[in-house]
This record gives sequence, structure tokens and C-alpha cells, in this order.
Amino acid sequence: MKPTLQRLILIGIGTLIIAAACASSPRYTSKPKSPRKKSPPSRRITPPATRTPSIKVRPGAVFVGVSSFYGPDFHGKLTANGEVYDMYGLTAAHRTLPLNTIIRVTNLANRKSLIVRINDRGPYIRGRMLDLSYGAALKLGFISQGTTRVRVVVIEVGDDVYMKHLPGKQ
Repeated sequence: MKPTLQRLILIGIGTLIIAAACASSPRYTSKPKSPRKKSPPSRRITPPATRTPSIKVRPGAVFVGVSSFYGPDFHGKLTANGEVYDMYGLTAAHRTLPLNTIIRVTNLANRKSLIVRINDRGPYIRGRMLDLSYGAALKLGFISQGTTRVRVVVIEVGDDVYMKHLPGKQ
């Protein structure tokens, strides 16, 4: 090999080494974010999340007030007694009646009535006495109005057991 060619090769290698030495390396590195674990399905335990004192009632007790209904936003979430809310079921929420109480609800506007079970707490809107499931409101005929005046008659007083369907709860 001619000395000129050797010299060019050495100069080329030297240039590459110097260029590599001048290259910057990242000062701060971070690991890529790990994918977030999916959180369990949200639980709907209506506020307040602590136990709401229930009133003492007897079968035959009558209450009159305004009822509303709740549907898709809460479908599949847990109720106060631990059941999964089924918007098509015949259930209701009341602030103070013992959980699992069976009541007859009559729509005073059209006289339609049906029997539902209290499995949740609510409503928490002033002036409302009862929150019915969508299915119950549909049968009582007040979906389009949103609220209606109802008469509630207690048929059977419930056991007032909270979260009874969760593991470890009796």
C-alpha cells in the first residue's frame, strides 16, 4: 500500500473517533411510562358513603312526596346494599327507609302502582323523597316528565343490611 493511502485511512479513522467523542449523550433519561393498570369498575355508593341512619317504620306506613328516577349513568354500579344496579329492575333509593324494605309506589298522576325494593340511598336533591330505577319509572309512566308525585306504602320492613352481597359481609 502506498504511504499516501495509509495516511488517508488513518486520517479518516481519526476523524471518526473525534466525531464520535464529540457526540452528546442524553443527560436525563426516563423509562417509558408503563401502561396504567385498569381500575376496577367504579362503585356507586351514594353520598354519604358512611351508613345513613334509617327510620323505624311499620308495615302500612304511608308517605307522600316527589319521586325521580335514575338510569344509564348508574347502571352496573354498586348500590348501598352491595348489589349491582340494574336500571331495568324494580328497585328504589330512599334516604332513610331501611334497606331491603318492600314498598308499593303509586304514581298519583295516573294511579299506576307497583312493588319495589329499597336497595340504595338517595335521592340527594331537595324536595325529592324517592329515586326509582328506570324500569320502575317506565312502568309507572313518568319517564318523559322526569319526576312525579307518589304515594309510598311500606309492605315489609327490610333487614337494613349494608353491602350484604360483598365477600366477608353477612
